[in-house]
Amino acid sequence: MALEQLIYVSTAVREMSRIELETLLEGAVRFNNAHQLTGMLLYAEGSFLQVIEGETADMDAVFERISRDPQHHSLQVLIRTPISVRSFSAWHMGFRMLGQKEVEEHPGFAPFFEKGFDAASIGAHEGLAWRILKEFADSQQRG
Repeated sequence: MALEQLIYVSTAVREMSRIELETLLEGAVRFNNAHQLTGMLLYAEGSFLQVIEGETADMDAVFERISRDPQHHSLQVLIRTPISVRSFSAWHMGFRMLGQKEVEEHPGFAPFFEKGFDAASIGAHEGLAWRILKEFADSQQRG
């Protein structure tokens, strides 16, 4: 069983409401549960940063689904790499909507999400996308 981790950024076609995001999340959780996928989705200022973990065939299936989703565009893969253990195993899809509160609580990461996620700026710092996702996943678990 070969596990992989995929991290990407994309831009929503328009600013999404919390209800629209929750609907999107419900569909992702159902799909991910059926395919043994785990991960975390962050939304900030009309953009997404997401990590997904799973077996290669399942990753291919979810990436195809994500690529076809008309709710976003400008999808850019930051990393797709083999992993030996999942880092986001607590959820079939964790979620956090980032706003001013998170900007204030995470000033070191704020420049990378306060105006939305930018693939070039995040990708220029090795491991940054994973650290951002992991920080918000861990803080969500802490409550």
